[in-house]
Amino acid sequence: MKCIILAAGYATRLYPLTENFPKPLLPVGDKTIVDWLIEDIDTAGVVDQYIVITNHRFAEHFRKWADICPLTVTVVDDGTETNETRLGAVRDILYTVEQLKLDDDLLIIAGDNVLDFSLVSFIRYAQEKQTSCVMRYYEPDGKRLTKSGVAVVGEDDVLLELEEKPAAPKSHWCTPPFYFYKAEDVRRISQAIEDGCGTDAPGSLVAWMCKHAVLHSMEMPGSRYDIGNLESYRAVQENYKGITK
Repeated sequence: MKCIILAAGYATRLYPLTENFPKPLLPVGDKTIVDWLIEDIDTAGVVDQYIVITNHRFAEHFRKWADICPLTVTVVDDGTETNETRLGAVRDILYTVEQLKLDDDLLIIAGDNVLDFSLVSFIRYAQEKQTSCVMRYYEPDGKRLTKSGVAVVGEDDVLLELEEKPAAPKSHWCTPPFYFYKAEDVRRISQAIEDGCGTDAPGSLVAWMCKHAVLHSMEMPGSRYDIGNLESYRAVQENYKGITK
């Protein structure tokens, strides 16, 4: 299994911190955001390569980090240099797959969140289901739902539908940016884009995929902390206690 870390965004809401520095490498406690994630994932013992897909502006920062990271990390530069010319998460995934000629199961994660639970539980869930999988959490705030990927889930956790930023949400289930794709579904990504799948938000690929394959949705066993702006970053720095579940 390979793990792709999505890190090609420009984090404009965190300026000036991220004007010339990538958000996933910001410190939280004694580690960077991305180190919290991959050190946890690696305890599952199933990932043999970590791949950071980033933009040209931040690629050298990630290469320097990869040089001192104890895990095997490959850095892929998507060639973009501005927020306006970014490829979008779905095209970045496809670009990575094509550049590295990947034909593996993929764990795909956003590199700018920290969690209070271990992602190993999600990996084990996907191994048990033997399908592509996502997670979900209950969001009571209707306004937040309209800014999220909202899932409709059926019996046995089967994902029936996902809609990005719906005007009229069909449920209170939100899908965070952590995904497991079976190799056979990875091969469908180019077809998804040809079919008009949205390419900016990674959840758009899930929305397309659940119409063409069986996906399961695991209820998230803890909380995630999305570092979206300076205020949320300061709050995480002050309050994050690491993985406790």
